[in-house]
Amino acid sequence: MTAPSDTREKLIAAAMDLFVFQGYGNTGLAQIARKAGVLPGSLYYFFPTKEDLLHATLERRKQLLYPEVLEPIWERLDDPIERVFGLLAGYRSMLEVTEFRHGCPIGNLVLEVGETHPHARALLAQNFNGWLDAIEECFRASRDRLPEHTDARRLAVFVLTTMEGAVMLARTYRNFEAYDAAIVQLRDYVERLLTESTPSSRQGRKHA
Repeated sequence: MTAPSDTREKLIAAAMDLFVFQGYGNTGLAQIARKAGVLPGSLYYFFPTKEDLLHATLERRKQLLYPEVLEPIWERLDDPIERVFGLLAGYRSMLEVTEFRHGCPIGNLVLEVGETHPHARALLAQNFNGWLDAIEECFRASRDRLPEHTDARRLAVFVLTTMEGAVMLARTYRNFEAYDAAIVQLRDYVERLLTESTPSSRQGRKHA
């Protein structure tokens, strides 16, 4: 016999997958129940409305950010700057594996429900904030290598906007030309910041 908690988890996982690949509006509750392998009545028991299920998926994405998205990269790369670019490479790999069908789950939903579902929009913002917090921390961990005026949060926002735009363009053109160009330019900018903050430049500032 399936435990109630297992049924709920199956429904959330099924909804997350379907929302990514075909959108919130195009996904029906009966389809979610079929994918989860549960009776429709079970879905309505846990989630009386489709919006309730949407909220549950967004709460779950917040919980999964570190273990599913960040941790595999953080464990592989020690350098905090390289972790940022490792994360961007991970999004590129996902696009490649899914033939451009899997974009940013949060970005996709912002475009679809951001204006019509205020509570969902707040949860989407929380998801973005969690992502930004992680990237900001990478730059804070590199503060001794960056110019003293560097704003780690603004730099994290720059990374996020670059990634979101690059993903959208890759999915539109069905190639990586724009994605790769965007990441190359971002890398160039960060490298310039690192160069600006070499020991000799820091010494020069100290005596200026």
